[in-house]
This record gives sequence, C-alpha cells and structure tokens, in this order.
Amino acid sequence: MLEAWAPKPRSWSFEEAGGAAGNIDTATRVLDALEATEGMTFLIDGAAGGVGTIAAQLAHARGLFVIGTASEPNHGFLDQLGVLPVAYGPGLADRLAPPAPHGVDVVLDAAGKGSLAELVAIAGDPYRVVTIADFDADRHGVRFSRSGTGEPTGWAGLPLAADLADHGRLNVPLHAVFPLKEASTANEVSANGHARGKIVITVP
Repeated sequence: MLEAWAPKPRSWSFEEAGGAAGNIDTATRVLDALEATEGMTFLIDGAAGGVGTIAAQLAHARGLFVIGTASEPNHGFLDQLGVLPVAYGPGLADRLAPPAPHGVDVVLDAAGKGSLAELVAIAGDPYRVVTIADFDADRHGVRFSRSGTGEPTGWAGLPLAADLADHGRLNVPLHAVFPLKEASTANEVSANGHARGKIVITVP
C-alpha cells in the first residue's frame, strides 16, 4: 500500500506522525465524500477529538469555514485551531444561527452521541451528513464512513497533509501517550469520550 506512506514532517515527533496517519485518512475520506469545497460552512460534531482536530485543519486548507461542537473547557482549544466553537447537545440549531446565518453546508459526526436526527435537520439533507461513529446511520439516511468498506480511501491526502505540517499549517494535538503495557488505560481514557486530541500507544 504505497499510497498509505508519506515522509514524516520534520516538525512532527514520531508520536505525532503515528497518531496523525489514520486520522488524515479518515478526515480526507469524509471531506471527499461530502464534496467539501472552498466557501462552504462545515460543522463537526465532536471537533476536539483526534479525527475532529485533523478534519478541521484540512477543511481550513480547502478554504472552508469550520464550526465545531465541544464541551465548554475545550472551546479555547478549538479557537486556537481556527474553529468557531459551540456547545454540543440539544438545541444546536439555535446556537448555530448567529455564527452561520446562511446555514451549514456539510456535517461530520465524529462524536456518535445520537445527534444524527438534529444534524440532518441542520444540513437539510442526509446526504450532506457523514458519521464515523454512529451505527444508526442507515436509520437516518446518513452515510457511515470507515476504512475497508469499499469506498475510496483518504490515503492520498497524506502528502498534502505532510506539506501543510512542514509549513506550520497542520498540528497533531496529543491528549496522551501510553506505552504498550498501559494499553488498557489508554482504552479507558478513550472510552470516556473527553479526550482532547489523539491518544497514542508506543511500542518499545
């Protein structure tokens, strides 16, 4: 799979590069599936996680305006990434009205918290919503995106991402790095759903 390789950006540690690769694939695949192009407004539900942070930055590189949901303590973090933060949860459409008066064009559900019905209503069309975390996607007419399902991969985005990183335009926020022997702890941290950025496991 030569398409799944790219030079490690000089500015990244090996932990950052290892943590970024799969998220770049996922984020690129989603943006391509949504046909996200310059000038669109892009909403990410669960923007402070590993995929959300990468998707936001890659979307910025494509010229999109990015809005992201997160808990209040993560709003400053998203702001530093160039994402307009809003609180997640019921009533999201009302909170989006001031920052997106012309509506939202495309949506990524990276949280899987049961918000698909509201996200579809916000986007106006289930085809404009992609989830990577909610297995009820079919019930809402939403596409569920994951590798190995026969859809085009996002590995082609790796060289572009590496170039963005080398020019200071793509960062990999790391929530925590665990050695392999602490994999169970890493899984517990991931399962609580409040990680800010990527959780990485290193192999001695």
